Amino acid sequence: MIAGHRLALLCLCLLAPVWAHAMQDCEVNGESVNPNHGGTTAGKTGIMRCKDRDSGQLMHEQELQGGKFMGVVRYYREGKLQRDYSVNERGNQHGRAREFAPGGQVLRDSTYDNGSEMGLARGFHANGQLRRIVFYGPRPGGSVEQAYAEFNESGRLQALRCGDKPLLAQPADDARWCGFSGGASQVELFSGKGVLNGRSSYLAGKRVRHETLGDGGKPDYQDEVSGSTRTERYFNNAGVKRREVRWLLDSQTSRNSFKEREQEFADNGTLTRDRQWSGGKPVSDQTFYLNGQPRSKTEFGGEGDSAWLQTTEYFDTGKVSATGRFSSNNRYGQLPLGTHQRFNEAGKVVTESSYDARGRITREKTWDDEGKPLRDDAVFEDGSRKTYSK
Repeated sequence: MIAGHRLALLCLCLLAPVWAHAMQDCEVNGESVNPNHGGTTAGKTGIMRCKDRDSGQLMHEQELQGGKFMGVVRYYREGKLQRDYSVNERGNQHGRAREFAPGGQVLRDSTYDNGSEMGLARGFHANGQLRRIVFYGPRPGGSVEQAYAEFNESGRLQALRCGDKPLLAQPADDARWCGFSGGASQVELFSGKGVLNGRSSYLAGKRVRHETLGDGGKPDYQDEVSGSTRTERYFNNAGVKRREVRWLLDSQTSRNSFKEREQEFADNGTLTRDRQWSGGKPVSDQTFYLNGQPRSKTEFGGEGDSAWLQTTEYFDTGKVSATGRFSSNNRYGQLPLGTHQRFNEAGKVVTESSYDARGRITREKTWDDEGKPLRDDAVFEDGSRKTYSK
């Protein structure tokens, strides 16, 4: 160690500002020190001050206690306080921590417990308006956000997350917003420009309804919970519903458990597809023409190797055009089973195909539109045919 020698400090780690690579000279109680050389700080107590070598401006202050960095830490930029916090004997942030704008306004104010944020933390817009307030609760190995509220520069609510009880502080009235008093709440959400773009409803901290709005205030998404059912709705730019999905919720976690129903709609609001499940397994799948008549229907049944699906197709008049059953347990795809038929618009059978248990066609019959037999063939494994005879 050489007393009075001018030393450079290269600040490392995530806590260091982007300008920390400037050459700095540091001292404690008037003595030159190198924070990267423990021999120069051994046994010292006081505030280490580091200045930019060229400008002489204060850049960094850090408290020493008996030669160990512990206590207050401050960073400056162009001579103005940018950040201050404290560290414990482990070098972890502990206690209050703040960040500042060049004009001195507080941009963030929070509290740490051995390196993890705990309790309330606040972030602010440059105009001093509250930007975000969040409550951090403990979890193994650190902390987690349990509730928050976000605001635009004019102070209007932009986003909200509720805890299992009121956890925030004014102006975030989460006791009322989150439905902890007086039944379900009604909350409006605004964009950064102050435009209404969403509505939410909470009951005892749980969101029971949420809606986002598109251009012109038309809904573009809705999410609603009623009892053990959650329903999602999606809309086009004109506010017409294009899709609706219903879920059966797990009563313990309130998370999506099984999809029960999914519907799709045309731009004019006409139902075009309707799928249903039970216990996570498909039950039926229906499609529809734009005139409202059925287009196709698939029903599912059986279990394991016996799983099957029955299909029915329709003309746009509502009359059946084809029917057939398939095995749905084959890894190579669906295999036709039993007898499959096709019909004309008068309802007469025009084709009938028979399949064995391995999905191979064994017989095929055809008729004309008047019902007169045209062909009746036995079909063999190699694809060859022979007119059927009894």
